[in-house]
Amino acid sequence: MATPKKRTGKASQASRRANWKGTIPATTICPNCKAVVLTHTVCPSCGYYKDGFAFNAKKAEEEQKAQEAKKTVKAKTKTEAATEETQEVKKTRKSKAKKAEAEETKTKEVETPAETEE
Repeated sequence: MATPKKRTGKASQASRRANWKGTIPATTICPNCKAVVLTHTVCPSCGYYKDGFAFNAKKAEEEQKAQEAKKTVKAKTKTEAATEETQEVKKTRKSKAKKAEAEETKTKEVETPAETEE
């Protein structure tokens, strides 16, 4: 593979890159719904292409909304279940902590009268 012997200067590099030009994509107007569409592509708003419909855009949108609704319901149920589990864990931790405190106080009460009697 060939490697350059010297570094390319900024001016040479800039003049070479000056010919890099972006082009605007070719667009047309959909004959069915009059929306601006890229050439040789299906219209995203109505689904029309050449002499007929490639797909039903309204049905596709409805199906997509239904799938998103299902995902949100599943996500909500998962978060609700997780919050319920954390609440249960907190309750059990609190009840265990209360039991442990009660046992400690009982043992202290039992030890203190025995020490005073002696």
